[in-house]
Amino acid sequence: MLCTRRRHARPAAAATTAVLALLGAALPGAATAAHGPDLSRFYRQRIIWSACEGDGVPRDLQCGKVTVPLDYAHPDAGTLDLAMARYRATGRSRGSVLLNFGGPGGAGIPQLAVARREFMPLTNGYDVVTFDPRGVGRSSPVSCGAGTDVDPDATDRPADASAPRAALEQVRRTAERCARHSGPVLAHIGTVNASRDLDVMRQALGDTRLNYLGFSYGTRLGAVYAAQFPQRVGRLVLDGVDTLTEPLTEQGLAAARGQQRALEDFLDWCVRDVACPFGQDARSARQQVVQLVDALDKDPVPTELGLPFTGQDLAGAIGQALFSERQWPSLEQALSRLVMEDDPSGVMRFAAGGTGAPGGARSGGGLVEPEDVPPDNLAAALTAIDCADDPDRPGADRITEDIARLRGPYEEASPVFGRHRLTQVMMCYGRPRGTDFIRDEVRSVHSAKMLLVGTRGDPATPYRWTVETARRLGSSAVVLDNRGEGHTGYGNSRCVREKVDSFLLYGELPPNGSSCGPEPSPRYGLRYRPSRTGFR
Repeated sequence: MLCTRRRHARPAAAATTAVLALLGAALPGAATAAHGPDLSRFYRQRIIWSACEGDGVPRDLQCGKVTVPLDYAHPDAGTLDLAMARYRATGRSRGSVLLNFGGPGGAGIPQLAVARREFMPLTNGYDVVTFDPRGVGRSSPVSCGAGTDVDPDATDRPADASAPRAALEQVRRTAERCARHSGPVLAHIGTVNASRDLDVMRQALGDTRLNYLGFSYGTRLGAVYAAQFPQRVGRLVLDGVDTLTEPLTEQGLAAARGQQRALEDFLDWCVRDVACPFGQDARSARQQVVQLVDALDKDPVPTELGLPFTGQDLAGAIGQALFSERQWPSLEQALSRLVMEDDPSGVMRFAAGGTGAPGGARSGGGLVEPEDVPPDNLAAALTAIDCADDPDRPGADRITEDIARLRGPYEEASPVFGRHRLTQVMMCYGRPRGTDFIRDEVRSVHSAKMLLVGTRGDPATPYRWTVETARRLGSSAVVLDNRGEGHTGYGNSRCVREKVDSFLLYGELPPNGSSCGPEPSPRYGLRYRPSRTGFR
């Protein structure tokens, strides 16, 4: 905080000091210069917007960039450019609302490009803005070399939890490749730094407070921001609330249970259709899916590129498809092609995400071109961010013991997804220890009220995580109980969408503990996919 050292300043000097104090409040870098590195040059930016380039990109989508320190503790050691995009406000604007679609590792710009219709109502009061976080998409993307010819030993095949010692060695070698291919950003990736990037974006957008809508992993990012910058929280919504405390072993088990429940709901729906590839009996259908996963693990089918498509690949793809009931008809068709024709291309599209990156403004700097984003960036960034956020680093002996102990509970939780999820226990082996800030410091936040949306039938972020996170955040957290299905509420429930929009646009906050009832599933697909991708 800027202040005068003289106790009795002249009136003019006192007025000047007051102005400087206000400027200091608006420029956190200047305000903290006496107590840490001077970040004021980053807080003096203004974004230069121009039309995004690329085939199929909406004409009204604008692209820009913001520059942030590579290392906030040493801001002169290098910088990163972060890609941003927006739809301009059509009504009277009260500033910007920043969107994060989840992941971690999901690029925001391609998601916003395909989701124009879903978020247009928010342009009645805001510029609707998103970004590719550090290490993701066009913003210095990390990579482990998989899917390219730059490292012939690289692979994006999942580790096999049935042989943990060999799998751990594979994971360790992958971590080394990631460090080799990703460059300096890898050491500075993670939610704590991404949250500080959010605050630079807020200032560059000209907003005194951050208005924010975060889905899935984006809720972790929003909660960390509220803990780091409580006085700069505006209208903040967290939908599909992530855990702040559970270790990877518990997260994987919760995900296996949630996905199994979602699969059974899908199969109950599927068997009522004569086109269901598993017949018309739900119990038999559940058994057939287990048999299909086992059969593909023993005898994979080839993909168009000649690579094997295994049962664990199928489990991962189905898990992504189950994030929304709206994808059930497409999943049914894709599974029919796999069962009837040995064609995995349809289910593979669910795992791939199905969106391409639009071009950016011709602004130069550190942004990579869309065609230069590594094909494994999503998976590489997911692991890098999750591991940067996780302080636990058990050794090989402990992990091997955990896998032996957990194999039974995981398979009991889900005979389809249990084995796939069990590999999550190994994902951070061989990487540096992550921060303990999220577990230890994100609690008792004294900020403006925040809206937390939890969905009872969420296959990725169980409802209890919403309740637990609200309890940790304290009296600032207001919970909306969505009693429907699917991952997150905004894209699956009209009631949730209306309540979220009313809060963001008009400040109308629903009562704590109020609810939205279940809705019939529409017969069309989501245009955006808020997700905890990969393992999540």
